[in-house]
Amino acid sequence: MFDILVYLYETYYRPDACPDTAALTKKLSAVGFEEDEISEALDWLTDLAETTRDFAVDYPQQSAFSFGTRIYADQEFDALGSPAIGFIQFLESAKVLNALQREIVIERALAVHESPMPLNKLKVIVLMLLWSLGQEPDALTFDELFLTDDEPEPRLLH
Repeated sequence: MFDILVYLYETYYRPDACPDTAALTKKLSAVGFEEDEISEALDWLTDLAETTRDFAVDYPQQSAFSFGTRIYADQEFDALGSPAIGFIQFLESAKVLNALQREIVIERALAVHESPMPLNKLKVIVLMLLWSLGQEPDALTFDELFLTDDEPEPRLLH
């Protein structure tokens, strides 16, 4: 599923540039993706759009002006893991995500049902959220979202 999401991000500069579902399914199949992966990815994207819409309607007061601290429930902490939670907090402190977007990322990560959430998959979720909202991450954020596990550990400041 995540390979398809990355393919969509790289191929279509905006979500509205994607063809309709039937044409997109055919195109993804022609590229070589399996039918069940295509279905899972498109369902996940549909759920992302619905979640984004629902959160915006249900929580209009949540915005970039929310300065509270997010406390994770035990189930969330177990499902996400420390690296994923730390990365979400980093993105929020760097003003890449606001409080509402953070909650959408958490909801979509929990929907994957992979515990603990691998950091590379969480980065794709963040990227797809920003893509779906028409937001282009700045160059430094983009680099951070595409660091791979094969790269050396980040340098520490002393």
